[in-house]
Amino acid sequence: MSVAADTIAVSAEDRLRADLYNYLGLMLSGPPDDMLLGQTAALDGDDSELGRAVAQLARVAGAMQPKTITREFNALFIGLGRGELLPFASYYLTGFLNEKPLASLRTDMQRRGIARDPNVFEPEDNIASLMEMMGGLIVGRFAAPPAPLDEQKAFFNKHVGVWAGHFFADLEAAKNAVFYASVGTVGRLFMEIEREAFRMIAA
Repeated sequence: MSVAADTIAVSAEDRLRADLYNYLGLMLSGPPDDMLLGQTAALDGDDSELGRAVAQLARVAGAMQPKTITREFNALFIGLGRGELLPFASYYLTGFLNEKPLASLRTDMQRRGIARDPNVFEPEDNIASLMEMMGGLIVGRFAAPPAPLDEQKAFFNKHVGVWAGHFFADLEAAKNAVFYASVGTVGRLFMEIEREAFRMIAA
């Protein structure tokens, strides 16, 4: 996504939320390089379920080489013709690519000043882009200040919450997933936390 506004100061809690969204987006946009893998191996989690999942991801990252993870990423998301998983909202919600969920997302992106990076050719409803969009909405990285919680909730419920948890669960269970199975666990638990937090916000 192209950046149309400087990041605006937000609370520490929201910064952490945005950082996790952005981290998941980065991990799902392509295999990690040496630096990102090293940073992942250095992560530490608390005793919460999500914290333990982060710690497990760090252990797996510390035991694997980037080239191994690259092969895993390709098997999961690229493959010969297609990968094991199709990480797109349209596919998860309709069974087909480039369907109504994508058109709806593009309308909301335009309204919020979010533009697809010209160097990205995948449809905008892929999981990596949606994670990045949520992170950007939280901190005001696009053409608007940080989105209020009710706007974050509306975007999440419409474009993310309806399918991302299923995707991350599929990633956990994918036959080609080792490193990315741990990424899937972190993503699934984070989506559950976000969905519950948004549920508690008055409509």
